Amino acid sequence: MNLSENLQFLRARSGLTQEQLSEALGVTRQSVSKWESGASYPEMDTILKLCDLFQMDLDTLLRGSAERSLGEDSAGYDRFMTLYARKVAGAVSGIIIGVALMLLLNGLGLPEMLGGAVFLLIVTVSVIVLIASGLEEENFRKQYPTLPDFYTERQKSDFRRRFIWHIAGGIGAILFGVALTALAFTVLPEKEPYETLVGAAFLLIVAGAVFSLIYGGMLEDKYDIPKYNRQNNPTPEERALRRRARTACALIMILATALFLCLGLTQNSWESAAVIYPVGGVLCGGAWVLLGPRSEE
Repeated sequence: MNLSENLQFLRARSGLTQEQLSEALGVTRQSVSKWESGASYPEMDTILKLCDLFQMDLDTLLRGSAERSLGEDSAGYDRFMTLYARKVAGAVSGIIIGVALMLLLNGLGLPEMLGGAVFLLIVTVSVIVLIASGLEEENFRKQYPTLPDFYTERQKSDFRRRFIWHIAGGIGAILFGVALTALAFTVLPEKEPYETLVGAAFLLIVAGAVFSLIYGGMLEDKYDIPKYNRQNNPTPEERALRRRARTACALIMILATALFLCLGLTQNSWESAAVIYPVGGVLCGGAWVLLGPRSEE
């Protein structure tokens, strides 16, 4: 395909008339008509506008096949982003599972130091997974800063139906955990070790719910390729805001780890100190909202 054929295909795919496309580009409708018929050729700055408008790379627009490109995932984006979502969701859920295991070990009468060590080990593995996954995703974005929106409307529609169950399932699991906890204490006495064991069971349910919520949310972002392309081409101001927010989050989690180790080693209160990490996570979210870039959507 050449530019004229690609332009006809992309305009029709976007549901634009020649007049609407000409208005978007700041040219006359006759110019668009001549480009599509091959009678004339747009200037380079207009071609670059077409690339941005249709999220298409320059080489494909001029010499390749836009139709074939939009139907292929040549970069392996879908597989990579699905695996990335699983890693992140699993690592975050793993930290909650670590708290649950620590409570379980303490409830079974094992030394509190052992429970703290198990929790710290799981947190270490989870943090390593989060850091490594984040670096992999950053490298992928650098290698493929712009991608064609190859997902069909059928694929997006099918996911939207699944997404409802990710969110409903996560919220439902948390409510089920609350109900199960209340039911447990109608049978079990409200004293140790039952309180600790029931708390551990509740956190395991919460961990599954968090996995479903994070995984579903990240998959929803995966299908929004225009958003992916916008994020990979930020303004200098947006880059500075992201760097500031990431630095704040890193400092918060370093401080949380230092406090956890300090309280655990000096006061042997590993179980109560574990609450520092969820608080740190909330503070990180707040730091990103306050210091990070604002969405244009």
